[in-house]
Amino acid sequence: MIVMALPASADVTGPGGKTADCYCTDSSGARVELGQTICLQVDGRMFMAQCQMSLNVPMWREVAQGCLSSSLPQSLKPAVETGGIDPKI
Repeated sequence: MIVMALPASADVTGPGGKTADCYCTDSSGARVELGQTICLQVDGRMFMAQCQMSLNVPMWREVAQGCLSSSLPQSLKPAVETGGIDPKI
């Protein structure tokens, strides 16, 4: 059985019934919801971090060294030899 963590509800009710949003911010100041994982670069080091709560304060927790990437390595040479292919076909 596989269980995936979904972002948690980010609302906290304080004294007097006032609701406060709990979330993290990335290096550009954009809002990141609790439970979301992003790549962070801190002091020249890159790592995967998840927005979590600790003692009622949102914080980043390192969950993996390095960052995941969907980019493929680029090469100036084609992967196959194309010299024997007729361009008119």
